[in-house]
Amino acid sequence: MIKKYLLLLIPILLALPKVIVAQEELSSDALFQQARQAAFESKDYPKAIRLSKKALQKSPDYTDIETFLGRLYTWTDQPDSARAVFEVIMQKKPGNEDASFAYASLEYWNNNSEKALSIAENGLSTNPNSSDLLLIKAKILNSLNKLEEANNTIVLLLKKDPKNTEARAFGERLKENSTPNKVGLSYDFVHFDKQFNDPWHLVSIDYGRQTKLGSITGRLNYANRFAESGVQGELEAYPRISKTFYSYLGLGYSGDVGIFPKYRSGFSLYANLPSAFEAEAGIRFLHFSDNTTVYTAALGKYIKNYWLNFRTYLTPSGSNISQSYSLNLRYYYGGSDDYFNLGAGTGISPDETSNNILLNSGYKLRSNNISASFKHLFNKKNVVTLSSSWQNQEYRRDTRGNQINIGISYQRRF
Repeated sequence: MIKKYLLLLIPILLALPKVIVAQEELSSDALFQQARQAAFESKDYPKAIRLSKKALQKSPDYTDIETFLGRLYTWTDQPDSARAVFEVIMQKKPGNEDASFAYASLEYWNNNSEKALSIAENGLSTNPNSSDLLLIKAKILNSLNKLEEANNTIVLLLKKDPKNTEARAFGERLKENSTPNKVGLSYDFVHFDKQFNDPWHLVSIDYGRQTKLGSITGRLNYANRFAESGVQGELEAYPRISKTFYSYLGLGYSGDVGIFPKYRSGFSLYANLPSAFEAEAGIRFLHFSDNTTVYTAALGKYIKNYWLNFRTYLTPSGSNISQSYSLNLRYYYGGSDDYFNLGAGTGISPDETSNNILLNSGYKLRSNNISASFKHLFNKKNVVTLSSSWQNQEYRRDTRGNQINIGISYQRRF
């Protein structure tokens, strides 16, 4: 019996050295592929590090493997080891695009923004059209509170790569913060074919300033509705909470109840999610003769040159909840202030100054609307917006009327 087992083991023992030799003779490319599989498929980073080191023993100047090893050290919270690898690459190949991006990202994530900026700029001196390096440079400049430079970098990137989704989403967040001051003026004309005899006229003037905590804007609204005039004062702020979260705070007051709500307030929390998604959840409060509370939630997504946003407003009333929805599709033909927007929805938005007075109605009847707008930045500091919308409103049970809005606004940044 023992002899029989020995006979079975002999071929295995004879083949074992060949297997070991075959493994040792794997090329650096094959080992690199195994390391990537270990990292991305099995999430076995220690094995990926071992395989990468073994590959580098065969090919010490294989930059792609060196850069991958530096990234592995970054992902496994070994920044000093990662720096050592990246420094070796920088000495051999100054300005290497992939290594510069990985090294700048490491320092950015570790709050060494000045060093990260130096690395990114060194990489861009060799690779001026690199989308990755331009994007990380913009993020670094933003972290250093160099907002105008960050915005200019994103504008340059989008000119070179207009379908870069991540840059588009980041640029949209930057645009309000890129200049310290802004003043705006807007006018809206609202026509009704049945519901009201007289058209409405609305004028707004505002001033906004960027602060360390976020932007803050004061606004004065004038309206002529129902053949009467009134004014409203508003204060809005967008405090930054973290790289992921920021918020909206709004307050408004008017002594001309009926033309405007007496009080208006709002709060929203925004989240910048992975894959260029954005989410919002908030609450709005309006006081006419009675209180109206509206809850809102929205989800947005950047897809190359497009932005898609779905929003809902929920208004509890007794045992019922009034619901309204809107869907907007935006096409960017240039920077963050150059786009066409198309929208469709149901119901009335508490955020629309031209329309939210209709929430004071004692009935919650059906309405549908479509809208279009065009926005354009010229001479870097001037923004013009043209807008229009049509709404078919059930203002009495089984009685409908049409409402047409036309608006124009101008903003100067400085």
